[in-house]
Amino acid sequence: MPPPPPIRTETPDRPSGNAFAHDSMSVRVPKILEEVSARNPDYPQSVHDSIARLRDDVRAGGPLPPLGFPAPDAWEWQAALDARAGETWLATDWFFAENYVYRCLMMAVRHWENGRDPFAPAKHEELAGAALWHGLQRALGLAGAPDSERIAALLVGALWGNRVDLSYAVGVAFGAAGDSADLLCDDSARAAEQLLLPGGDVHLVTDNMGSELAMDLALADALIARAGARVSLHVKMHPTFVSDAVAADLWSLLAAFSAHGGGEAALCDRLQRAWRDQRLRVLPDPFWNGPRFLWDRPPRLAHELDAATAVVLKGDANYRRAVGDALWPVGATFAEATGYLPAPLVALRTLKSDAIVGLPADQIRRLDAADRDWRINGRRGVIQTGGRWRSR
Repeated sequence: MPPPPPIRTETPDRPSGNAFAHDSMSVRVPKILEEVSARNPDYPQSVHDSIARLRDDVRAGGPLPPLGFPAPDAWEWQAALDARAGETWLATDWFFAENYVYRCLMMAVRHWENGRDPFAPAKHEELAGAALWHGLQRALGLAGAPDSERIAALLVGALWGNRVDLSYAVGVAFGAAGDSADLLCDDSARAAEQLLLPGGDVHLVTDNMGSELAMDLALADALIARAGARVSLHVKMHPTFVSDAVAADLWSLLAAFSAHGGGEAALCDRLQRAWRDQRLRVLPDPFWNGPRFLWDRPPRLAHELDAATAVVLKGDANYRRAVGDALWPVGATFAEATGYLPAPLVALRTLKSDAIVGLPADQIRRLDAADRDWRINGRRGVIQTGGRWRSR
């Protein structure tokens, strides 16, 4: 089944326009840009001015700017920019616009020159709170459970950890412990069975730093110990979406585990040993920051992902990347939408945008009647399996 056209940033009275996408680009993203300046008061005035210009251009629906220089990732962006010549922030594909605005922010803050993460102050605040550590302790407390139950429970924990997204405070308000009624599709048992295949090659595409990445690391630790798996963590090449994980975030989180002591420090030791033994890999790639959908993955990633025992895809933006950020017709299945991927796919996603595929029509009707914002408010989640599942 060919994918529908992607959601666009125009108002909903225009073809493929979408109210939430339009509001996100015209209201939410400019506020995020303002917060970058507020949280980094020691930036030079020239950087603050560049951030302000970007904010104003996005809010007003100005033309999409060129990449600028330096542009070490130009090959991920130039063709997509050329295809959108003449388009504006508020009249283009939403997936492109959301990713590109963070790419433009990296130019504004001169990230390529100094390596500074403009979102570091927000990311580090969560490490000082109690919620992350309570969630991690619950995850570590599953160590005595049967393997299938433990992995399924860790998948659920990794799902609800996705609520803690610093670019979207509405979802954060629901917390990182979900209610079973909010889990709209639960393929955790099937996913756990696949993930526990002995000696597997599991690829986990991360989303947010903090509580979510902590749950991801607990899952990786369990798979390495129980299934003898090699686990590859795919992270962003540069900071984006405020709390999305880059490689440096993972090592900062492990350092926090070590400083915390107890079971958290032991988890840090195991994961560092797994990294030294190449049972754990950390793989940054600009594709995860870029504008392309997963079916257009480059050969370097296809080589890694396509032969995997399982690909675990985290979060809303990665889900949108997998399904073309489109409004699929009711009746389409997640397996149909992601059948281009030769590997088994597991999506762990709390809903923060309109693109969703694979829910029955009667379930959608009930949700529409109960909560008009169920697709976008971060309360509900799905654990869905797709791609191609091979016979064993």
